[in-house]
Amino acid sequence: MKLLTAPRSRRTVVTLIATAVAVLLITGVGVYGLIAGSRGHGESTGPVSPTTEHAPGPSNAPDGPTPRIPAIPHSTDAETFARSLATALFTWDTGSGFLPLDYTEIILDVADPSGAEQPGLAADLASYLPTHDAWMQLRQYATKQHLKITSVYVPDAWADALAQAQRDQLPDGATAFTIEGIRHRSGDWNGDPVSADKQVAFTVFIACPPKRTCHVLRLSQLNNPLR
Repeated sequence: MKLLTAPRSRRTVVTLIATAVAVLLITGVGVYGLIAGSRGHGESTGPVSPTTEHAPGPSNAPDGPTPRIPAIPHSTDAETFARSLATALFTWDTGSGFLPLDYTEIILDVADPSGAEQPGLAADLASYLPTHDAWMQLRQYATKQHLKITSVYVPDAWADALAQAQRDQLPDGATAFTIEGIRHRSGDWNGDPVSADKQVAFTVFIACPPKRTCHVLRLSQLNNPLR
């Protein structure tokens, strides 16, 4: 069952999902139902205090190249792509001048090219990134984050999913990788550097069709991966 009958623009999809987080699509498509469950409404914010939203940067910034979030490299190798995807998913900096939607678009740039899975993927991403309000709070502490990957493997449950999938239910080259690692956050608290590490695990569902570059289909719920 497809979620859309026609592709939408990435920005439109992200905006629609952002305004309807309370009704996130969690059933998925085909075997993605294996990882369906209640989703969060964004990552925790850490220290919280009243804040006033400010513009991303000064209006008198010097002319020069426009800063850009690094794109996910194209690859025809499934594990290489899965690692790059996981790294991009957890790498952000509130002091960069970007917002959560900007980081979301980097992932959607390598999403299912048909557009059918993009609404579901955008919903998945909403539970991995801080909300806009949380981002503004985290910005006060110059919070940034990255992931140290400790293991990448095809989960045993994926073989069962393939066996149960009906014909043409999965795209060519579909596979899943469970990724385990350490999420590292750092920032500034009253002038002192602070940091915190947390173990995380999740599954990425990707497709690497023959002679074509890989793309991402969906993400599992954070810390509820396929095993």
